[in-house]
Amino acid sequence: MGISPVAAALLAFAAYWAAYRFYARYLSRRLFELDAARPTPAHRLRDDVDYVPANRYVLFGHQFASITGLSPMLGPAIAVIWGWLPALAWVVLGAVFVGAVHDFGALAVSIRARGLSIGKVTESLVGPRAKTLFHLLIFFLIALAMGVFVHVVATLFSPAFYPESVLPTAVLMLVAVGIGVAIYRLGWDIRALTLAGLPVLLLLVWAGIQYPVIGPSLAQWKWLLLIYSFAASVLPVWLLLQPRDYLNSLLLYAGVAAMYAGFFLTNPSFAAPVLDVDPAGAPAMFPFVFIVIACGAASGFHALVSSGTSAKQLDRETDAPLVGYGAMLGESLLGVMAVLACTAGFVSRQDWLARYQSWETADSLGGNIAAFIAGTTRFLSTLGFSAELATVAVAVLVVSFALTSLDSATRLLRYNVTEIGETLGVAPLGNRYVASAIAVAAIWFFAFFQVRGEFAGLVLWQLFGTTNQMLAGLALLAITVYLLRRGKPIVYTLAPMLLILVSTLSAMSINLTEFWADAQWTLLVTGTAILVLAVWLAGEAWIAVRRFRRGGATEPLEVSFRPPPGSGFAPGGTQTLE
Repeated sequence: MGISPVAAALLAFAAYWAAYRFYARYLSRRLFELDAARPTPAHRLRDDVDYVPANRYVLFGHQFASITGLSPMLGPAIAVIWGWLPALAWVVLGAVFVGAVHDFGALAVSIRARGLSIGKVTESLVGPRAKTLFHLLIFFLIALAMGVFVHVVATLFSPAFYPESVLPTAVLMLVAVGIGVAIYRLGWDIRALTLAGLPVLLLLVWAGIQYPVIGPSLAQWKWLLLIYSFAASVLPVWLLLQPRDYLNSLLLYAGVAAMYAGFFLTNPSFAAPVLDVDPAGAPAMFPFVFIVIACGAASGFHALVSSGTSAKQLDRETDAPLVGYGAMLGESLLGVMAVLACTAGFVSRQDWLARYQSWETADSLGGNIAAFIAGTTRFLSTLGFSAELATVAVAVLVVSFALTSLDSATRLLRYNVTEIGETLGVAPLGNRYVASAIAVAAIWFFAFFQVRGEFAGLVLWQLFGTTNQMLAGLALLAITVYLLRRGKPIVYTLAPMLLILVSTLSAMSINLTEFWADAQWTLLVTGTAILVLAVWLAGEAWIAVRRFRRGGATEPLEVSFRPPPGSGFAPGGTQTLE
C-alpha cells in the first residue's frame, strides 16, 4: 500500500472534522435532544466541591486530560506489530463511531440523572443487581489501572529514567492551585491566565533539565503519589483538579501540536509493514487489536470520567458535544501520533524489527513508552529541539497524561465507594474523606502488593484491556437501554456495543484458556470472576429489555439519590431520570 504517513495523518484529520461537524451534531439534536435552557446538575446541585459549573473550554481540558492517560500511547505501541494499517484504522474509526459515541452518550445520560455515574444510573435502567455488578467492575478497573499508573510514574521519576520531569510536575500543581483561587475567588479572567500560564509551563520543562530531582526511592515516590491522589480527591474540584487538568491540557495541546509539526516537516516513511497477520508469538489480530488499543479508540474508563466528574461541571447541556465527543477525538489524535511514532518514527525497517521482532519484545510497559518517546523525539528534533530537551518534554507530557488520570480516577473511585455505601446502607462511606481513604487503599494494593515477587498491578495488567473494553461495552449497553426506553433509535449505540462485547468476550475466553494451560491461577480466577460479572450484567439487561418490550410504556424511571449538602434537595429519596 503506497500511502505515505503524512497522507494517512491528513485522512485521519479529515475524518475527525467530518465526524464532529456532522455526526456529533446529529447525535446531539436527534438522539439526546440537548437543550441549552435546561439547568444542568452543576447549577441545580451546586455545592462548590464536586458540582461546579465550568467554562466549556476548561471542562474540555479536564475531560481531555483525564481520559488521556498512558493507554493512548501504550496500546498503539503494541498493536503496530500487526502493521500500521489495522492500528491506524481502529484508532480513527473506533474513535468516531464507538469511543466518541460512548463518551458523549455517558455524559448525556448522566446529566439527565443528576450527574450520577453510569453504574448508578444502571439501577433505574436495568435493576439493582446490575448496579452492584457495575460497581464491582468499576472498582476493580480503576484500582488496578491507577495502581499500575502509580508504579509507572514512580519509575519514570527515578534516576534511571526521567528525574528531570519531577520539578515541572510538582510546580505545576502549585500553579494550578493559584489559578483556581484567582478564577473562582478573585474573579480573574481565564484568558489572561491562559496566556501567562503556557510560557510558565514551557519554562518549567527547561528548569527540570537544570534541576533534576534525585533521591526518593521507588517506594517513596509511590507514597507521595498516593498522598497527592488523596488530596486531589477531597479538595474542591475548582481548587486543584479543574485548573490542574486545564493547565495540563494546554501543555498537551502544545506538545501534540509540536509533535505533528515535527512529523510533517520530517515527512518520514513507514518502517513498519502495512499488515502482518501472523507476527511471531502474537495472538490473533482479531479480536485482539480491539482489545490492545483501548484508549485512543474506545475505553470504558472514559464513561466513568464523563458520568463522574465532567457531568457535575457541565455549564450547559449543549456543551456536551464538545466535552464528550470532542475530547475523545482529541485523545484519538494522540493515538494516531502513537501509531505514527511507532511505525514512522524509526529510521529503518531494521530498527523497527529490532523492537518488534516478536510479541515478547513488543509487549512491555517500559518498552512501549520508550518507543513512543523515541519516535516523537525524532519528530521534535526536526523543529530544532535538542535531543535532551525533546526527550524531557515528551517525558513530562507522559507523566502529565498519567497524573491527570490518577487524580481524576481517585475521585471517581471515591464516588464509586460512596455509591456502594448507599447500596449497603453504610453511611460513613458517604463521607468524602473516608471514601477517598478506601479508594487510595485499593490503589495502594495494586501498586505495592506483590505476587511471587512481582507487583500485583503488573501481574493483573493482562486483564486490564479486556476488563476496560468490557466496561465500555456495558456502558454502551446502558446507554442503549436508556435510548430504547425513551423511544429513540438505538442503532448508533447498539452496533458499537455488539462489536465491543463480542470481541471482548471472545478475547477473554481465549485468555482464560491460556491462563489454564499455563497454570496462571491468579489471572484465571480473577479473569473468570470478571467474565461472570459481565455476562451476568448483560443477562440482567436482556431481562429488563424483554420486560419493557412486553409492558410497552412504563412509569418514569426513578433512581435513588443522595444530593450534596446545601443543594436545596431533600436528603435521600429518589429522582426521576429525565
